[in-house]
Amino acid sequence: MTGDATEVAYWRERAVRAEDEKAVLVERLAVAETRIGQLGEQVAVLSRMLFGRSSERTAADLPADPGDDGGAGKPDGPGGAGAGEGCETDKPKRGQRPGSKGHGRRDYSGLRTREEIHDVPAGARVCQGCGCPLEVLGSECSEQIDWQVTITRIVHRRMRYRRRCGCPGPRTVIAPVAPNPIRRGRFTAAFLARLLYQKYVLGLPVHRIAKALAAEGLDLAEGTLSGALKALAGLLKPLGEAIVARNAAAAHVHADETSWRVYEKTEGKDGHRWWLWVFIAQDTVVFRMDPTRSTSVLETHFGIDRDDRSLPEGRRLVLSTDFYSAYQCLARIEGVDPLWCWAHLRRYFIRAGDADPQLRYWRDQWVARIGDLYLAHRAMAAASPGTAEYTQAQGAFEQALGVIDTVRREQMRSPGLRPAGKKVLATLQREWEGLTRHRDFPDLDLDNNQSERALRGPVVGRKNYYGSHAEWSAHLAASVWTISATAERNHHEPLSYLTGYLDACAANGGKPPEAAALQRFLPWNHNPNNSTSSPDADPPKITNTS
Repeated sequence: MTGDATEVAYWRERAVRAEDEKAVLVERLAVAETRIGQLGEQVAVLSRMLFGRSSERTAADLPADPGDDGGAGKPDGPGGAGAGEGCETDKPKRGQRPGSKGHGRRDYSGLRTREEIHDVPAGARVCQGCGCPLEVLGSECSEQIDWQVTITRIVHRRMRYRRRCGCPGPRTVIAPVAPNPIRRGRFTAAFLARLLYQKYVLGLPVHRIAKALAAEGLDLAEGTLSGALKALAGLLKPLGEAIVARNAAAAHVHADETSWRVYEKTEGKDGHRWWLWVFIAQDTVVFRMDPTRSTSVLETHFGIDRDDRSLPEGRRLVLSTDFYSAYQCLARIEGVDPLWCWAHLRRYFIRAGDADPQLRYWRDQWVARIGDLYLAHRAMAAASPGTAEYTQAQGAFEQALGVIDTVRREQMRSPGLRPAGKKVLATLQREWEGLTRHRDFPDLDLDNNQSERALRGPVVGRKNYYGSHAEWSAHLAASVWTISATAERNHHEPLSYLTGYLDACAANGGKPPEAAALQRFLPWNHNPNNSTSSPDADPPKITNTS
């Protein structure tokens, strides 16, 4: 009996141990399945971001069907996934639309023109039977466009004169030194402007620019071009500072940021990750390069007192951004009105549907509701305040907001909603006040896409040359992007604008223009028809172009 009791106790202990092990394994399995689900969601979202079609094109971008109710609840209806998620049947075809007038052939008569005469051979200009000369009937013209890159070596010959009389004073005079943006530099203002344009506006790395110059016969070391860029930083600084000051005082600003690499070691900072910030106002665009992504960048830019955390007295700021925490902190300051981005929220709904297939129908309904909000907002922007059309669009906007508010409250109380959906609705709940504040500013965009588009150019440069090898280069990049983007925002072609400004620097003895001369070059004041050269100056004579 003793042996049997011992054996029973042994097996009972083994059974208890097995149950405990089973419980542990079940718990591990549950954790693993949860983790697999999370990773699957991340893979779906990242795959969509990397390989998927743009989610920004919705029914609001397409012609509305008057007989359609907006497609709410229909996955393939206007405003649903079919319109925004790559449905081929709803996708408008590229190119000119059938029946449209078109713009006709472009006029290139403003280009520099060279005329070439192509005549009939002398033997064919007579009658082949009797030899009588043919009469000139006229001509037929056709055009070709040629593309040539011309690199010219300019030799400045400064004439000297000597007095032949015995009067007191200097015995000789010599013509002044030719204007040059960089003192004792080799490159003209046009060359340096094109270097800035290709490096920062077109996003070409220096070694590609050097290779392109070599193909045209100019063999330059990359270090020579880098030295020229470094010398230009001081010339651009006053212009950039003036643009920053005007932008910081604006009443409404779009803001965003993206990462940037600076490979020079910076004191007090680990790693090479910096941040490129962009601020877009009505007539200015400012890029700032900073080693941090903190609220201090925003405080510095807008001149916010860090002690009492307030805007300058009497000032208000409307800030259009995403939900990043630095903007959230700024929004708590008295006088700052945050307008959160509806496009970002829409992306959260789309990513939730990508992560969980069971949420795709739910996602399509939310995309349709946000699409109705955009349609009403665009109708408000197209109508004049006080008109019947504006009142109708305003009512539609309030109705769309009301529908979103009602549905979000109902679904937040629903116990059966999937976790990915609950997470998006929690974001909507948390940011609701900043999202609905758009009703107080109907003339401003519902999203922050302006600043995201402004960052595309720098991102192209980041893809091509990975960042900046020195801190001065990073700040120069931000300065050039500030100047070129602001010039474009004021309808100036950046290359011509940079050339004119550097010409003014050259005329000022290799220093930036000051006072009224600088004011004339501010993009919102700039008139490209004003000449920077003196009308009394004799034009240089070209004595040898070989």
